[in-house]
Amino acid sequence: MQKIKSLMTRQGLKSPPESLGDLSAIESLRVPGKEEFRELREQPSDPQAEQELINSIEQVYFSTDSFDIVKYELEKLPPVLNLQELEEYRDKLKQQQAAVSKKVADLILEKQPAYVKELERVTSLQTGLQLAAVICTNGRRHLNIAKEGFTQASLGLLANQRKRQLLIGLLKSLRTIKTLQRTDVRLSEMLEEEDYPGAIQLCLECQKAASTFKHYSCISELNSKLQDTLEQIEEQLDVALSKICKNFDINHYTKVQQAYRLLGKTQTAMDQLHMHFTQAIHNTVFQVVLGYVELCSGNTDTKFQKLQYKDLCTHVTPDSYIPCLADLCKALWEVMLSYYRTMEWHEKHDNEDTTSASEGSNMGTEETNFDRGYIKKKLEHGLTRIWQDVQLKVKTYLLGTDLSIFKYDDFIFVLDIISRLMQVGEEFCGSKSEVLQESIRKQSVNYFKNYHRTRLDELRMFLENETWELCPVKSNFSILQLHEFKFMEQSRSPSVSPSKQPASTSSKTVTLFEQYCSDGNPFEIQANHKDEETEDVLASNGYESDEQEKSAYQEYDSDSDVPEELKRDYVDEQTGDAPVKSISRETLKSRKKSDYSLNKVNAPILTNTTLNVIRLVGKYMQMMNILKPIAFDVIHFTSQLFDYYLYAIYTFFGRNDSLESTGLGLSSSRLRTTLNRIQESLIDLEVSADPTATLTAAEERKEKVPSPHLSHLVVLTSGDTLYGLAERVVATESLVFLAEQFEFLQPHLDAVMPAVKKPFLQQFYSQTVSTASELRKPIYWIVAGKAIDYEQMLLLMANVKWDVKEIMSQHNIYVDALLKEFEQFNRRLNEVSKRVRIPLPVSNILWEHCIRLANRTIVEGYANVKKCSNEGRALMQLDFQQFLMKLEKLTDIRPIPDKEFVETYIKAYYLTENDMERWIKEHREYSTKQLTNLVNVCLGSHINKKARQKLLAAIDDIDRPKR
Repeated sequence: MQKIKSLMTRQGLKSPPESLGDLSAIESLRVPGKEEFRELREQPSDPQAEQELINSIEQVYFSTDSFDIVKYELEKLPPVLNLQELEEYRDKLKQQQAAVSKKVADLILEKQPAYVKELERVTSLQTGLQLAAVICTNGRRHLNIAKEGFTQASLGLLANQRKRQLLIGLLKSLRTIKTLQRTDVRLSEMLEEEDYPGAIQLCLECQKAASTFKHYSCISELNSKLQDTLEQIEEQLDVALSKICKNFDINHYTKVQQAYRLLGKTQTAMDQLHMHFTQAIHNTVFQVVLGYVELCSGNTDTKFQKLQYKDLCTHVTPDSYIPCLADLCKALWEVMLSYYRTMEWHEKHDNEDTTSASEGSNMGTEETNFDRGYIKKKLEHGLTRIWQDVQLKVKTYLLGTDLSIFKYDDFIFVLDIISRLMQVGEEFCGSKSEVLQESIRKQSVNYFKNYHRTRLDELRMFLENETWELCPVKSNFSILQLHEFKFMEQSRSPSVSPSKQPASTSSKTVTLFEQYCSDGNPFEIQANHKDEETEDVLASNGYESDEQEKSAYQEYDSDSDVPEELKRDYVDEQTGDAPVKSISRETLKSRKKSDYSLNKVNAPILTNTTLNVIRLVGKYMQMMNILKPIAFDVIHFTSQLFDYYLYAIYTFFGRNDSLESTGLGLSSSRLRTTLNRIQESLIDLEVSADPTATLTAAEERKEKVPSPHLSHLVVLTSGDTLYGLAERVVATESLVFLAEQFEFLQPHLDAVMPAVKKPFLQQFYSQTVSTASELRKPIYWIVAGKAIDYEQMLLLMANVKWDVKEIMSQHNIYVDALLKEFEQFNRRLNEVSKRVRIPLPVSNILWEHCIRLANRTIVEGYANVKKCSNEGRALMQLDFQQFLMKLEKLTDIRPIPDKEFVETYIKAYYLTENDMERWIKEHREYSTKQLTNLVNVCLGSHINKKARQKLLAAIDDIDRPKR
């Protein structure tokens, strides 16, 4: 151990205690002196080497202050000491110590300015503290001087001031008590002024003040009096609340709500309000009905006042029924409007309260929100409840009288009022008015069935007395001009074009409550709903002006100008409906040969019966528009009107059993199906009722109408009038016009028809309405079949010799006779067109029928030939070509109907045996007689007997399925 100490002494190392003392000095961060700094600075420095030395120091040297470095180093010594190793280790430690010391010195030098600055601040703070101590000492000294100078007089002044303040408070209390004694007078004045919030506020303030001064004996009696006054105010407040139900006033209701809010009874007020509304509905309807009953009875007998409302409704007379219903709805509207405006008031003030409530306390906000939620739910629930009460009252009134006693216009008027009321209900609470709908639907269906049955009988009477004369209407005639269709221009019906709709419909839809919120009543317009304006649809003489009449009969040659009105009214050849925008003079000249409408303005062709049917449809649509739940029943009855009219036209002018035997397909399968359906479902073919018939059969017969009979005044057998062509044109084209009006009304009918019933409407239009124009063919075929004397032509053809031996250059006389018949037919058409405008499609059909019949007669005449040579066949071609050439000058129909029918038959003569057999199988439009004659007569010269037998057998095979 001594060796170790001596070794440490020689090396300049200190003993552990001394070493610890040195370490503590280092840890105390003694600031090195200038000499030390200079020595450290003068030492050569290598930052990287110094940093490596510092990093090589063991981590334990950087531990806590309790670490014993000497002990640590001694414990590290090996058991056997080596001087050289110890010196090397010592040098290493010295180098590490020097690096650390230099690092510390650098850091100290870096922080030297901050240290100096902080030291100066501490010095300044010490100076300030010394100054504060001086100020405090002076203050205490001055306080002691003031304390010594305070006198007894000053205390006396303060005592007097206190007494003065107490006396002023007493005087104020006495004045308040005096005011309280006079409060009852002011409260009475405020109640008379209906200032309920002010009265309650004053009463509550007086009660609060009375409780403050309750130690005065005079206040106890006043407190009980104020409580009685407050109860009186609540009673008057309830009366004021009941006035809201019939005539809502926003200022009045605001005062009432403020008063209830001051009382803290907003929920109670809402309960009372609903009770008052229920009572108002009952009292209102009873008083309205009672007034009319007493007025009609002529006395004021009190027995009516004792009746129940249900019994009272049965005493309303038919004359006063509609005015009473209108006034009833007006009164109920006022009640519902008051409720509607009450809800509006609460919605508006709830928004304002929500904004202001955010500034109040949380407890007050929660209570306000609860009251607001209660009121909102109560009002929403009250909507349905009030509307149910209104429906029940009106239903009771409706059931009190049998509506079947009213005329149609009055019944529609009742339905219009109820429809308007249901509209009010739907806007009021979103209800579909099931109670009213079910009640009015049953009565409406029964009423309408009887009404429709009567109208069908009237229609049959009109049809049987109709002479089918033209009803002169203006060229711009539209069903919307009729009184019965005025409702379509006022409604937002999809069937009305946008140009015909009111301008207001393009903007947002305004509800009845928005429209009549401030003034008016939706049921007041019902009293003046009868349109007094006249219908301006008829033309005096078929022309709209003298100028038109004068220009209508002028002849148009190649040099004349075509009036613009005729260009405008000229109809398209294919459709007959769409006007051609631009037609040249040459086109008009070429087409006027078959257009017999140039001498009339292009006005619709219809009869008085057609106009009556259209009016009926308008009335039916009014009912549909007013009462949509019965729309299907009404549309079904409307379709029967069209069905019966169509069936009558067919029965009068188109029924001819010989038509179907022609094989020309004049009546389509769809038309035949439609006519059969109408006959089975609507026409009563039995003359008288069978007493043995079942009840079901009798009920079914009630739904049917007897088949109509043509008036004896209508003559269809005169050739001079083309067998009643004018009447046929008027009848048929009036049906087409009626069908066009139904097409025009389809969007409106589709809009009111229930979705599940729309297939019926679509079937009606596709299978019935669209077949109206198909009646033209069978009806005008009858005229075409009689207008030309085809039998005479056959006789003339039979006298022609066809087995000539040389080619003829002159056609036969029967061609001229046939052309004369067509010229006469053309003249007759012109004569008829002076009575009735013949539309281009009609004239085309007539010419087509006549030409078709003439061509088929020609083929029939050729089939009657007994002998025929090649030259005779050439003569047939010559005759037919001459006929075509002359015919084309009379008509502008192209191509000529059945032209190929004749030409093909003539050319078949030149076919060989094989070609002929194939030709027979391909041309089944010819009759067996015509084919047989072709084989026997025309082909006999160049085929043998066996081949002829084969062709005849082929003809027989073709004819067998027909038999």
